[in-house]
Amino acid sequence: MKPKKKTGKKVRHSPVSVVTGGAGFLGSHLVDLLLKEGHRVVAIDNLITGSIDNIAHLAGRESFTFIKQDVTEFLYLSGPVDFVWHFASPASPIDYLELPIQTLKVGSLGTHKALGLAMEKGARFLLTSTSEVYGDPLVHPQPESYWGNVNTIGPRGCYDESKRFAEALTMAYARQHGLETRIVRIFNTYGPRMRLNDGRVVPAFLSQALTGKPLTVFGDGSQTRSFCYVSDLIEGIRRLMVSKGDDAHLPTNIGNPHELTMLEFAREIIRATGSRSRIVHKPLPQDDPRQRRPDISRAQRLLGWEPKVALCDGLRATIEHFRPRL
Repeated sequence: MKPKKKTGKKVRHSPVSVVTGGAGFLGSHLVDLLLKEGHRVVAIDNLITGSIDNIAHLAGRESFTFIKQDVTEFLYLSGPVDFVWHFASPASPIDYLELPIQTLKVGSLGTHKALGLAMEKGARFLLTSTSEVYGDPLVHPQPESYWGNVNTIGPRGCYDESKRFAEALTMAYARQHGLETRIVRIFNTYGPRMRLNDGRVVPAFLSQALTGKPLTVFGDGSQTRSFCYVSDLIEGIRRLMVSKGDDAHLPTNIGNPHELTMLEFAREIIRATGSRSRIVHKPLPQDDPRQRRPDISRAQRLLGWEPKVALCDGLRATIEHFRPRL
């Protein structure tokens, strides 16, 4: 028998993605999308705010590995890695107010470790930053060029500054080491797998409405937010990771520019749930942003992306997830 001729072609492996915070609300949705697209995925999470429940449906998948580890510790993985998606961080007010030091450490030490892994493997790196880097903005809507209005020593400073530092560190790796990096600034996102008690407005309002309790609106309710459904956000982040262009490494806003006051949003939740809950007002928390709305013109130009899911449809899916858990 004649030996087979060598073709000279390299055998391409399935893309390998590492997702820090992979058991969290957003990270678990990203893991699902990557697996659907044929990636082999390693999720790393210390479960301080994430949950095994978010990835339980993936048990037994050969292409999925879960590692329980704090990302601030040294990250070692054998074999190739193509993409590092750094999602790890407490991300709700109730979490980062209770865990200020852990929040600062994951934004600094955790980002450093995740960047080091990407450097070692020659992988592309994506940092999930936040609209909180804009603080209580004096520019509206917020473009990526706006430097922000942040109280560094206020109660929200641990989160704001951890993300601002993470952005600076990521840019330093891109400039000094030539690492391929991406930075996404995430605006308010909602959907299934949010924790009922995480302190963010969507689960707070839905929990109150579905149990007939009063909806708590802080201040007079005139402060605004913009809400993006999770599948839209994750698709935007996926496109950003694979985007090309000389400025692709610069921060990109991903969010829904449809703006609502908190009072309008509370009324929308009551309608969507069919609740008889009333609305009560409480004092506005310190440094609570008065306006929050993304300028997404860069995402539209660079990624061809804009949100698709209407608020009514996204709320319906989120309510279906929440009802049996109350």
